[in-house]
Amino acid sequence: MTVVYFWRIRKSAIPLALMHMALDRFQLKRIPGLTFFKSIGTGSGEKFTPSDADPLVWGLIAVVDDPSLLDLSPVVTSWKKNSESEMRLILEPISSHGAWAGVNPFISSEKKSNGKIVAITRARIKWSKNLLFWRAVPAVTESLHSQPGLVRALGIGEAPIGLQGTLSIWDSADSLRNFAYKGAAHAGAIAATEKHQWYSEELFARFSLIEMRGSI
Repeated sequence: MTVVYFWRIRKSAIPLALMHMALDRFQLKRIPGLTFFKSIGTGSGEKFTPSDADPLVWGLIAVVDDPSLLDLSPVVTSWKKNSESEMRLILEPISSHGAWAGVNPFISSEKKSNGKIVAITRARIKWSKNLLFWRAVPAVTESLHSQPGLVRALGIGEAPIGLQGTLSIWDSADSLRNFAYKGAAHAGAIAATEKHQWYSEELFARFSLIEMRGSI
């Protein structure tokens, strides 16, 4: 099962959040049945530059056999303690293509979904291509945020530069497909990606939204 947390922390907890980003991995590795995890920062996802970053919203993406073990872990309870609000998503992978840190962590069921869909994109941008990538982003993100059927979209990343992606929630699979395959801006971005070879690694995954608890 894939579990995603987002926490809106208190401003006074920003130093603690930075510590979590550095040290959570050591405690997360001890959770039975946890096969993949990434601590993430968030942003508006409008430019994918450090200026987008939101220092008050942080997150965790994990693949775990039993989500309750993650809920009760010292990592999650500590984030909760220092947060004003929390959103948790339970996801079932439908399809996943590419790699994240050398692996594809999401084992897809290839099932169809009649409910809400979550899409996660993640890319490792080549350092020599960052400026070119940033110039191309605004048209795509403007199209994304105005797309019919979009429930919520966040920029996500393991670092302010170079390791970036999006998490978006859609009211249906059709809404996501219309953006991905029929939107002119997104089609242009795909063509530009093939031309300029921005990424050294990329992943695109779709999930059924099984449960959404809370909000940020």
